[in-house]
Amino acid sequence: MSLFKTFQITPNTIIYVWKITESLDILRDVYLSKNSINRLNSMKSVSHQKGFLSIRHLLKQIQLNDEDLYYNEFGKPLLKDQRHISITHSFDFSAIVISDQIVGIDIEKNRDKIKIIRHRFTDLEQNTLTDEAYIQQLTFVWGAKESMFKIHPCGGLNFKQDLIVKNLNTKNADGYINTDELQQNCHIHFYQIENYSLAIALTLNQN
Repeated sequence: MSLFKTFQITPNTIIYVWKITESLDILRDVYLSKNSINRLNSMKSVSHQKGFLSIRHLLKQIQLNDEDLYYNEFGKPLLKDQRHISITHSFDFSAIVISDQIVGIDIEKNRDKIKIIRHRFTDLEQNTLTDEAYIQQLTFVWGAKESMFKIHPCGGLNFKQDLIVKNLNTKNADGYINTDELQQNCHIHFYQIENYSLAIALTLNQN
């Protein structure tokens, strides 16, 4: 087992991607804290179990383990060494990003069903885009907003109104979190990995 891919966005911001091809039994061969064992045993979905375990394998790849990771009261992951971490998994892939800046990450499989729910998070129209390109763009927008949601200190956000994505292209976009708790500019980076869209939101210093 090994890393599938890495991306370095800044000198201190690195993305690690795992392709989940292993059986559940093989993935179980990794250190878990008692809390994580309980969480794993409570998961009914094999896909969720594999995603959870593959994240721990990613931590192992960068000389961290399950004891180095903990969660706050809103379920956001934190590292004991004070670096920032964000976690994501979807079907065949999982990923983490480690940074000295506050950061969020999301990976999503490109699926036609996103067109059905697009009204919940964007007004982006298809116009002259092919179906494939439109699904990718919608998935990037969703991933950008999900990544910014992970940056926000608490829940209860309206994805369409509170999380803004502008200047979208296939490589990056500008993002803005606009809530009473946080007003934050972000830069969004996009990567296409097979039939999956990966989005990373990196916070920018305010003027």
